[in-house]
Amino acid sequence: MGLEWEQLVIDAADPVALGSWWREALGWVVVNDSAEEYEIRPEPDRLPGLLFGTAPEGKTVKNRLHLDFRPDDRDAEVERLLALGARHTDIGQRRDEPWVVLADPEGNEFCVLGERPGG
Repeated sequence: MGLEWEQLVIDAADPVALGSWWREALGWVVVNDSAEEYEIRPEPDRLPGLLFGTAPEGKTVKNRLHLDFRPDDRDAEVERLLALGARHTDIGQRRDEPWVVLADPEGNEFCVLGERPGG
């Protein structure tokens, strides 16, 4: 018996709006665009994907799970994501960390990492 990671499910007040934001941020494709379950993937047949589902309650505390991204140029990527509607957020990180913590339009935290140690 084996397991394949299919997707990460993200609760959202507006799955289509949040899923569309992440589609733009990541450059992924939409594979399901229903109002209740909006799914994006790197390519139509490539896993894992992100599935945005409806949640009746709003986000109230720091996420227990978050996404980390390692771009070629951290500062340029942070600026691009901020221009798309992300915002800086404080989850208790130190000021000298090599990553930047941002939040998507619904407040879900994610990190934009710096250069990998050792190049």
